[in-house]
Amino acid sequence: MESKPYEGSAITRWLRKMPTAVFVVYTAFAAFATYFSMYAFRKPFQATSYDGLSQWGLDLKILLVLSQLIGYTLSKYLGVKICSEVRRKYRFPFMLVLVIAALATLLLFGLLPLKLKWIAMFLNGLPLGMVWGVCVLYLEGRRTTELLLAGLSSSYIISSGVVKDVGRALMRNFEVGEFWMPALTGLCFLPAFLIASWMLNQIPDQTPKDEDERTHRQPMKKEERHRFARYFAVGIVLQLILYVSLTAFRDFRDSYGIEIFHGLGLDEVPNIFTKTESWIALMVVVVLVSLTFFKAKRWGVLPNFIYMILGIVLLGGSTVLFDLGRISGATWMILAGMGGYLAYVANDTILYERLIAHSHWVGTAVFMTYVMDAGGYSGSIALQLYKNFGSGDLSYFRFFHNICYVLTAVGIVILAYNTFYFPIKAHRHVREQEN
Repeated sequence: MESKPYEGSAITRWLRKMPTAVFVVYTAFAAFATYFSMYAFRKPFQATSYDGLSQWGLDLKILLVLSQLIGYTLSKYLGVKICSEVRRKYRFPFMLVLVIAALATLLLFGLLPLKLKWIAMFLNGLPLGMVWGVCVLYLEGRRTTELLLAGLSSSYIISSGVVKDVGRALMRNFEVGEFWMPALTGLCFLPAFLIASWMLNQIPDQTPKDEDERTHRQPMKKEERHRFARYFAVGIVLQLILYVSLTAFRDFRDSYGIEIFHGLGLDEVPNIFTKTESWIALMVVVVLVSLTFFKAKRWGVLPNFIYMILGIVLLGGSTVLFDLGRISGATWMILAGMGGYLAYVANDTILYERLIAHSHWVGTAVFMTYVMDAGGYSGSIALQLYKNFGSGDLSYFRFFHNICYVLTAVGIVILAYNTFYFPIKAHRHVREQEN
């Protein structure tokens, strides 16, 4: 817990006096812009296929994606402790260090010889995995958290496509080499990140009304984290399996989108990423905003599970319709992406944010976010290794198509149980607290 309330700047004091609507617009924009800009340091290298290049029996792109992902996953494991415990006064400088370090690795990516470029991508992933957690620390535990997380969550859906399109434009229009393009793309977005993260750091802490509705939020030490995990152990394990599957799906679709679009004959369509991902981001915003109508202390996580079920049904149903020839490849990519992201976002930070509020647990949702992310990205690494060594004869498109059916089956089984498990356990904890 902080030794004293965060006083902040003149902007912080101004935000305390403003109506809720002004606070939400300011904070949601700052969170969106911060994480949107961060993606310019993570995703641009995936905008090209590095055709004809390989190392150690792996296509170069797979090696680079895996190297970054291993670093990013390690960052998630570190974040379970670091992001759960970081104090308010260290958040902003910590984010600056993370992103500047990531930019340095992209410059290293351009400088290193071909056989060592994977090292730069591994180092690139190490700092970036903790930016999300720091952003969430600013947003959780508020009456308007769903609205604020809508801005944050929509950012990585849109930005992934936009920064790749920017990278492709730099190569196409300015003849920037594929190995220097990521660093140049990052430099283009650096001023935006600096301004946006500074804006995010100006927001005030929880108000008494926030704490009354969402419980007090504070860093969680080791003993507190273990107690929470033990109490919800069965549901957490099952939800982790689903989250691993959803993360692997999302990351594979995102990392190899250009190869999947190639299998659909759509890879030459200009700005194809921006066009498809914008619809998905809009859906995510609508879903998260709608959660504000279900008060966390009353409804808990039940709305989250309803949305997860709808997402899994949309994912599986759209794949069936595509196989039957009822929808086009582009429509399928949008609908399958919507279904996967709907289940993913409802299962992400907002699930544990609402669970903490509903069960009257004092702590931070960032802890469970990083437990899930650590497992999720570990699963993503395993999936990509399996694709290369276990299913190398399948195209990226066909492999992704098969993933959609597997994820649908896994999701149906787990959600049938956990939709009831978490509300029951949360109510039990409230009764224990009252007694």
